[in-house]
Amino acid sequence: MKYRRLGKTEILVSEIGFGAWGIGGVSKGATSYGPTNDSSSIKALNCALDNGINFFDTSNVYGRGHSERIIGKTFLKVRDRVLIATKVGLINYEDPSDFSIKNLSISLQGSLRRLKTDYVDLLQLHNPPTYIMQHNHDILNWVDQLKTKGVVRAFGVSVKSPQEGIRAIEQFKADSIQVNFNLLDHRAIDSGLIKSSDEKQVSLIARTPLCFGFLSGKLNKDTRFDKQDHRSRWSNQQIDNWIQGSRKMLSCKTNYSSQTNSQFALRFCLSYPQVTTVIPGILNELEVKENIKASDLGPLEANQIKMIQKSYQEVRFLNEDNNFKNIQSQVLKKYRNS
Repeated sequence: MKYRRLGKTEILVSEIGFGAWGIGGVSKGATSYGPTNDSSSIKALNCALDNGINFFDTSNVYGRGHSERIIGKTFLKVRDRVLIATKVGLINYEDPSDFSIKNLSISLQGSLRRLKTDYVDLLQLHNPPTYIMQHNHDILNWVDQLKTKGVVRAFGVSVKSPQEGIRAIEQFKADSIQVNFNLLDHRAIDSGLIKSSDEKQVSLIARTPLCFGFLSGKLNKDTRFDKQDHRSRWSNQQIDNWIQGSRKMLSCKTNYSSQTNSQFALRFCLSYPQVTTVIPGILNELEVKENIKASDLGPLEANQIKMIQKSYQEVRFLNEDNNFKNIQSQVLKKYRNS
């Protein structure tokens, strides 16, 4: 396992991290990856640590805190060996976000209890809206106080889009930006986020590096998702976009037949030095052992990146009329009327 520095801090993060949304299990609605097994989750966490993964990304809303509880239980006696990143700002998936200092403080205290620790290595704002980024004086003061007290070691922002990532770099003194980035989604490059993060020495944490599992090559049009799996909310057209797009992008793996699709996809993300870590969702030990090899294999060659960039021009990441956007609009309407 190789390690990279988090922003301007002295914290060294494993190139392969552990995305812990999935191990949180189900929450209300289609907001998870479906039912999980805690025993398998704990084995996966221990396997990750034993194989060099030291970065574990979670949130108070993953399984309504269950993800944090499992991490806290598993690493209670080895807390000094792991880097725990969690998030604040979202209350749950049904209610509007709340970035008031009062709610952020309550949320953080709840996370600390569930994680069975008195500090977090990386505290991230969870999808803050534009107006929060523009009026952030109180939040920055709050974070500075937490750092002084040793409650928080580093501060980051998890954003919905690369454009928001650029705005977050400009508005916050963040050590990291968490954003979607994978073979099927190059918006972090096209938007200038990678360039901006490089100039400001802000780390990028690559979320969804396997595009919700589609880049593993194991999902197809006959795959049926659990009703509580968030992927069940996407339209058939969007699912088809990802299936066809994955086939196109994975066809670039011509000179790397000895590696898996997932390893190839993770190596693509790590080919950009601005990406400090990738955080694929992990549910079991087999996924841990497969993913960690991507770090050992190292970045892709320059000619391979050029081939990927050329192929990317022929794929479509998002379908403009997918039904998930309609669901989002309904949720936003509910928020406005609440």
